[in-house]
Amino acid sequence: MPDELAVLYEDNHCLAVAKPAPLLTQAPPGVPSLEAMARAYLKEKYHKSGNVYLGIPHRLDRPVSGVVLFARSSKAAARLAEQFHGRQVRKIYWALVDGDVTPAEGVWEDWLLKVKDDARSLCVLAETPGARQAILAYRCLRHVEGGTLLEIEPHTGRMHQIRVQAASRGWPVRGDVWYGSALPFGPSTPESLPRDRVIALHARSLTFLHPIRFEPITVVAPLPETWRDMVPDPT
Repeated sequence: MPDELAVLYEDNHCLAVAKPAPLLTQAPPGVPSLEAMARAYLKEKYHKSGNVYLGIPHRLDRPVSGVVLFARSSKAAARLAEQFHGRQVRKIYWALVDGDVTPAEGVWEDWLLKVKDDARSLCVLAETPGARQAILAYRCLRHVEGGTLLEIEPHTGRMHQIRVQAASRGWPVRGDVWYGSALPFGPSTPESLPRDRVIALHARSLTFLHPIRFEPITVVAPLPETWRDMVPDPT
């Protein structure tokens, strides 16, 4: 894990950082997490003697890298949480998936069901009790050896949505052994649990309204080093 926090945007109300994989966004005290790193960063930079307030309006799964937005005040936290809950925040992901995706762009619509007592989701029929609709738009950015780099914009927010929808079409996210990828991605050991391994899914950008000034802000996270030998950053 990195020793320093990768800050992407900061002011008195918001802090956006780049989460490395497989770091947890949030964890109990004593367990390494992005939240703990952000609190330590703010405490040191602003010489805070007491507790540091940090609101967490959204999270990324452990094996996923990319932009995470924190709030630095309760007012900002409430307003950002409303935006995320209301699907007003535009989220763009990059995914390297196994295989050649066709057509080059489109919309995937499915019904997903969270597996009871397990952090997994499945594609199911629409009439399945508990099923929830999942919609995303995608476009191919480039083809690489054995795979395709996709830009994805989810229109709904379901558990493991991108991972499940891609895998159900035969294009699992690279390294995502939980959903059928047979190809490795990033550092791992034979002892690594599937949920703890790095996968080729990156939260590329967030566009949100500033919680105080209400102006649109877009924060972009560069690709981690893990990606760069395989997929040079187009920007």
